[in-house]
Amino acid sequence: MKKGSKIRGISAAGLLAVPVLLSGCSLFGSQSSMDIDKPPAAVEQQMLNMTDGGSATTNKTEQTGPKTTVYLANEKGLLAPVSLGIPEAKDTDNMKQALQALVTGGTYAKYVPKGFSGVLPKGTEINSVTVDKEQKLAVVEFNSAINKYNAPDERKIVEAVTWTLTGFSGVQKVQFMVDGQALTEMPLKGTPLNQPLSRSFGINLQKADGASLTNSTPVTVYFSTLSEDGVSYYVPVTRLVQPGQDKLKAALNELIHGPQQNDGLEQVMTDGTTVNSVKTAKDGTVTVSLKDDMFEKDEKIPNELLQSVVLTIAENAGNPKVKIDMNEETKVIGFDNQDYSKPVSRPEYINEIPL
Repeated sequence: MKKGSKIRGISAAGLLAVPVLLSGCSLFGSQSSMDIDKPPAAVEQQMLNMTDGGSATTNKTEQTGPKTTVYLANEKGLLAPVSLGIPEAKDTDNMKQALQALVTGGTYAKYVPKGFSGVLPKGTEINSVTVDKEQKLAVVEFNSAINKYNAPDERKIVEAVTWTLTGFSGVQKVQFMVDGQALTEMPLKGTPLNQPLSRSFGINLQKADGASLTNSTPVTVYFSTLSEDGVSYYVPVTRLVQPGQDKLKAALNELIHGPQQNDGLEQVMTDGTTVNSVKTAKDGTVTVSLKDDMFEKDEKIPNELLQSVVLTIAENAGNPKVKIDMNEETKVIGFDNQDYSKPVSRPEYINEIPL
């Protein structure tokens, strides 16, 4: 790594944060954190001001059931996917359980990691979740307690429910009901619900420079941050950008621009990173070509940078496999010793955070 280069947010705790899959196998395999090569001295020095912590993939939790990904609010109020292991309930399906985990002080509150919280009001009950397989539509019916929320939390509630349910296979849209009646809008601030919602509704919505609320295109990018215990995890942010751009290039450029101030997120690329090209092969694999003079030939690349690219491309391109090249190198090796120049897939579960 060249002296004088500046990079923000490449934390030691983040090097193992996401179990990305390589060719159907775990990208991290059975390798423990003790097997990871020591980062270059320049990077290590820049890490000193970060909290040392465990890896979200190597720390064991008290989770007891199959993994379920739900969208919880962190200490900054941003929604993040968190993989919980909650006990199976014979009389409750997985989607209903996932939504129950969003209820403040609910049945599964003890399985929510420290620093995170559900966004559904206390007392909310999920009466039913039914799926129209042909339309890929999930219809969720709540009891009236869901209406007892604080107005500033309205959009967050809609986002958390929509993104949690669309994380299940075969679900692309969500319809809201309360006590047998379809909702056409949320009761306090009037968020429209007259049509089923998809992930195009966005999450942790922000407006990029030069974009307007009435003339923009949404892209979703993944930044990193640290839990209260110093575990690195990823947070999706939907940015409204100027229309007419290539969607994947626009998303990567927002990664380079970095997070907004005071949102607690860390930049995963340097200010000097540029996107040379984004190409999609016939088999759907997306190859991202990046350039950053900070990284020298054969130098390992921080996992946070590489994994954020994989997550961002997957979110915006229908979940393809992703290849990355840096400075036209034929191999791009992360600090985990894996080759990201070979096709990798978005992981089934991310952000496995200890309780």
